[in-house]
Amino acid sequence: MSDKNEKRLAMLEAMIAKGSDDPFVHYARAMALRGLERREDALKAFADVEARFPSYVPTYLMAGQVATELEREDDARAWFERGLEKARAAGDGHAEGELEVALAEL
Repeated sequence: MSDKNEKRLAMLEAMIAKGSDDPFVHYARAMALRGLERREDALKAFADVEARFPSYVPTYLMAGQVATELEREDDARAWFERGLEKARAAGDGHAEGELEVALAEL
């Protein structure tokens, strides 16, 4: 599993180095870091996604979950709250519901 995630991470980083502006590629890189249990790196990667693609809603739930795993409740709450704003602005009811549940469970 780890080898597969390492290869995925290398592929995604190569795509980003070549200038990919696809938010999913950047998000997938953060997810690959999470899959490798590199949580601090993953959280930084999610912050990069937010900075470049602030309307990419999936970022917020995953970043909040990683912050929770790192026992950084205040950071998790901030991610979930920002995500709720973005989900509502995008009319993404599914993401809004997931973020509300995550926030309630903190």
